[in-house]
Amino acid sequence: MIRFAASLPPILLAATPLWSDPVSDMVSVRALSGWRMEDGRHMAGLEITLAPGWKTYWRAPGDAGIPPLFDWSGSENIAGVAFHWPVPRVWWSNGMRSIVYSDRVVIPMEFDLAEGTGPARAVAQVQLGVCEDICVPVQVGFDAVLPEQGSRNPRIAAALLDLPRTAAEAGVETVRCGLEPESDGMAVTARIEMPPIGRQESVVIEAGRPDIWISQPETRRAGDVLIAQADMVQVEGGAFALDRSDIRITVFGGGTAVDIQGCGAD
Repeated sequence: MIRFAASLPPILLAATPLWSDPVSDMVSVRALSGWRMEDGRHMAGLEITLAPGWKTYWRAPGDAGIPPLFDWSGSENIAGVAFHWPVPRVWWSNGMRSIVYSDRVVIPMEFDLAEGTGPARAVAQVQLGVCEDICVPVQVGFDAVLPEQGSRNPRIAAALLDLPRTAAEAGVETVRCGLEPESDGMAVTARIEMPPIGRQESVVIEAGRPDIWISQPETRRAGDVLIAQADMVQVEGGAFALDRSDIRITVFGGGTAVDIQGCGAD
């Protein structure tokens, strides 16, 4: 895990765009410094505000989106970060599916501290894809202190309540994934035994590896079993092995979502 230097000047800087180009007017970001949790981790938030009509993308953007990318160089006393993604919206345009946020969203960020205690400094350059009639990458950034003594932020707390349901909360019984070799990769068929969560369910499958591209699944139901079939390709065209426990499946429907981690053999 990457570790950063532990020294920290006692300052807090507001987030500022790193580009002077006018496209940065489409989106701005701000760090919410948050609070230190009982287990020693620090809960902060990334607030993204978009101009009217513009959208940005979830961690798995869909057919034509740009995933958010973070460069944490310059951060101090930070060993790692876990993002807690609020439920996004499934957006269709010209037959292509994207998974997006619009208007304003707060994404909770849970930091592990390299020293285990003390103040920390989160410095990030963030590349976001933003889209209206066209889609463009925009780079923005923030530099924020994560204090040992911090107050619970209601916007972060509200975002934590807007996360997808867990498999247990959604009544998921079994999840099995069949894997079949293909000429240029692998086909995956996920069979998820769970009650419907909406009239039009949509599925995203992630491999748990950034070098594996997965197509938009074809989704159908057979009674209580939701079936999603997709193709997997290694981005450089090479062979690859896949651990089923790393596969992450998100089911969208009815304005909510279900987050499923791992699947058994089919």
